[in-house]
Amino acid sequence: MHLVWCRGRLKLLLASVTALGLLTWLYLLAGNLDGGRALLLPPCLTLSPAPQLPDRSALESRVREVEEENRQIRLQLGQSQASAQLPADGTYGGQQWGASADTGPEEGDTTAEDKGNRTDCPRAPPVHKCEVIHVACVCAGHNASRDVVTLVKSVLFHRRNPLHFHFITDSVAHQILSALFQSWMVPSVQVSFYDAEQLKSEVSWIPNKHYSGIYGLMKLTLTKALPADLSQVIVLDTDITFATDIAELWGIFRKFTDKQVIGLVENQSDWYLGNLWKNHKPWPALGRGFNTGVILLYLERLRRMRWETMWRLTAERELMSMLSTSLADQDIFNAFIKQNPVLVHQLPCFWNVQLSDHTRSEQCYTEVSDLKVIHWNSPKKLRVKNKHVEFFRNLYLTFLEYDGNLLRRELFGCPSPNSAQSIQLQSALEQLDEDDQCYDFRRERLTVHRVHLYFLQYEYPQTDDTDVTLVAQLSMDRLQMLEAICKHWEGPISLALYMSDAEAQQFLRYAQASEVLKNRKNVGYHIVYREGQFYPVNLLRNVALRNAPTPYVFLTDVDFLPMYGLYDYLRRSVVQLDMANSKKALVVPAFETLRYRLSFPKSKAELLSMLDMGTLYTFRYHVWPKGHAPTNYAKWRTATTPYRVEWEADFEPYVVVRKDCPEYDQRFVGFGWNKVAHVMELDAQEYELMVLPNAFMIHMPHAPSFDISKFRSSPSYRHCLSTLKDEFHQDMSRKYGSAALKYLTAHRSI
Repeated sequence: MHLVWCRGRLKLLLASVTALGLLTWLYLLAGNLDGGRALLLPPCLTLSPAPQLPDRSALESRVREVEEENRQIRLQLGQSQASAQLPADGTYGGQQWGASADTGPEEGDTTAEDKGNRTDCPRAPPVHKCEVIHVACVCAGHNASRDVVTLVKSVLFHRRNPLHFHFITDSVAHQILSALFQSWMVPSVQVSFYDAEQLKSEVSWIPNKHYSGIYGLMKLTLTKALPADLSQVIVLDTDITFATDIAELWGIFRKFTDKQVIGLVENQSDWYLGNLWKNHKPWPALGRGFNTGVILLYLERLRRMRWETMWRLTAERELMSMLSTSLADQDIFNAFIKQNPVLVHQLPCFWNVQLSDHTRSEQCYTEVSDLKVIHWNSPKKLRVKNKHVEFFRNLYLTFLEYDGNLLRRELFGCPSPNSAQSIQLQSALEQLDEDDQCYDFRRERLTVHRVHLYFLQYEYPQTDDTDVTLVAQLSMDRLQMLEAICKHWEGPISLALYMSDAEAQQFLRYAQASEVLKNRKNVGYHIVYREGQFYPVNLLRNVALRNAPTPYVFLTDVDFLPMYGLYDYLRRSVVQLDMANSKKALVVPAFETLRYRLSFPKSKAELLSMLDMGTLYTFRYHVWPKGHAPTNYAKWRTATTPYRVEWEADFEPYVVVRKDCPEYDQRFVGFGWNKVAHVMELDAQEYELMVLPNAFMIHMPHAPSFDISKFRSSPSYRHCLSTLKDEFHQDMSRKYGSAALKYLTAHRSI
């Protein structure tokens, strides 16, 4: 009896195991039919030593779900077979989409089944850990260059992979961006530039009404512009902001079918439906068409299918009736896709949330976590109308003002090849002694600051070979001087501004709101981004000096106002003193006032009167007379012709020289000896110091700088400055030999 009972239990157990195996097999089969979606027991859980099996009722419920899903799959398969016979315009069931347009879940999507089977297991990465992601942008002009920086910041903030940026630029953007990336020194980031001028002939024949001009058509030429061995690239407009890792987007290339060559997001406005206004006639498009602010280009396949010929034929055919493009390259891309729908891979709309007026962008997201890419594709930009525009604007402003220095981080596990610049820098840093009392000063000299040249619109009409640029540097606390200087000096100006990313945006708003500054296009504003504890005064001067566009420069400080008419007077003096063929430094005598409100003298006679009345003083006569005493103010009072003066210890006049003069010594930071060392080197190179008899400048009062306060209060600061002076003298002796002995002698006699 006991044996019979055991056999019965054994049969029941075998039957249960068989049923469980059959149910599991059915579920696995359904999973394979559904494209390999998540299993009930994800792979990471199968490693558990004691997995928990579901109970019988849960399995029965799951089988019913799988049967329903199988029914849906058969229905989808039937629709796919029918869609292969769509009419040429791609219409089916009232919807206009290419048969190859992918509306299924992408990386990061959550299906109904995913929600039912959510686990804590991490998803497999969309791309290999150290795979290089290639990104292309067309960028032209000063404003677009600023936009690119914000785009790049958002990409760098989220990225985990090496990046290679490919920029198609005009000469302006190339100068700005090449200097920026060279000084940014972001690990695992490569940058290549391609001359847009050489591509203009490819698209200049196309009439275009879009505000982007000819550069709005350049994306059509990427198969020709980019390297022949580059097979895939993500193409972005400059007004894009990323809210996720760009590797997710790059991973979608792996979802392309064998025929698909372009990945795009549906256009979210009604533009291509042709119903925005009466007689609105857009270019042909598939349904709503596609937006080209974010494109996945399979370059290798495009080249094989002779893309350059195909888009040209499409454009020529449509231009016979359309006469011009309204949305630049986007019109031509859409006309091409209309004829070749099988070539497009439709991306989910959160990969290009388009924030122009009257779009359906709100349907692309329900939560903040849904956002991937934000596209400010309206000419109104941040002023566009959208229910959630305040949130989007804040996200954009976050990257706009984000400290770019924080993005100089290494990628763990992806070593990047060091450039010659970084190797040299690392070697110099290793030679520093961290126990040295002056370590911070020496470290500052090696700091590589990010530099954004020509931060605002700049136009300099080349005049003649006697032109003079005013060169100066400043920080945020001297910003109020700019308008006054522009009123006193009508010639070109080159300014280096030491600011944080956030302060640079404050400056931008200040300049755009100023009637004086926004109307001056011959002022070059070069942002040097803040880093470190010292004010790198001589680095700033050198940045401004290098980017002066004229053969002569007036080296001054921003808290001085030049006399009215000084620009024209200096140009005449350049000719009269034959500076083109001689080494001369023209000294502009410096004065100062203690009054914040000053009736500025209109002539030398008026200045002398104010000097006699005590309204004005010779510069620093009461605290640092040696700095300007060699100018010989007594002689200047009656002089009518330029006169020569000799160099003396601590002489630091403001001078006009040829642009090819020696640069400032960057070891001197903060307060002290930064101009003295420069004038000493001018003298060592045998420049004649010539005082101009009818020129003057006046220093305006301001609160003491932070660096001069440190100099006055810190004995170690003064000790380190003295040490740097001694080292400078030693370097001068090595460079100029016995001719430099007089500087050492003069220094020791003080």
